[in-house]
Amino acid sequence: MAKRGPYEKGQAKRKEILMAALEVFAAEGYRGTSLRKVADRCGLSLPGLMHYFESKEDLLTQVLRMRDETARLRHPDHTPETYRRIVREGTATPGLVELFVSMAAAAGDPRHPAHVHFAERYPAIREQVAAFLRRCMDEGWMRSDVPPDRLAALFVAVADGIQMQWLVDRSMDMEQPIGDVMRLLKAAGPPAEGGGRC
Repeated sequence: MAKRGPYEKGQAKRKEILMAALEVFAAEGYRGTSLRKVADRCGLSLPGLMHYFESKEDLLTQVLRMRDETARLRHPDHTPETYRRIVREGTATPGLVELFVSMAAAAGDPRHPAHVHFAERYPAIREQVAAFLRRCMDEGWMRSDVPPDRLAALFVAVADGIQMQWLVDRSMDMEQPIGDVMRLLKAAGPPAEGGGRC
């Protein structure tokens, strides 16, 4: 078997760092955790850790990308139940919720490393949610007086916005607003014959 080259080894170490950062931030919080702790877990010095990233902000952005990728593997569908499960998981990992909210705010600056990530993330998620909502409308489960692309933006806003509120008030139920929106949008009449359940 051929030995892995420097690029493959570098990519493997970078992934190890990101997975370690995900675990440390999830357990201890994002603001309260020193990157030195992540470096120690990976057998690196802090400069050695930063060798794999352009900046601290780049590292944090890549942690968010890794968080999204692992969430997609666990939850490949894009239904309201998916988002309920994701926000439920968020209550167990407040450090990652804090990182997400902080980086989403910073991404408004086009020069910030997170800008490209969020600029790609939101259109993709809205498109996936809109496809689900369109199917629900076609099958008669959901009222159709608001276009699915606009409803998708609403769903994403609810899911992201409730996380911001929860960071301030941990007594809030992050799942409830998603269920409430679905109830508000439920069609008054019976679904079309043979339609699946949304």
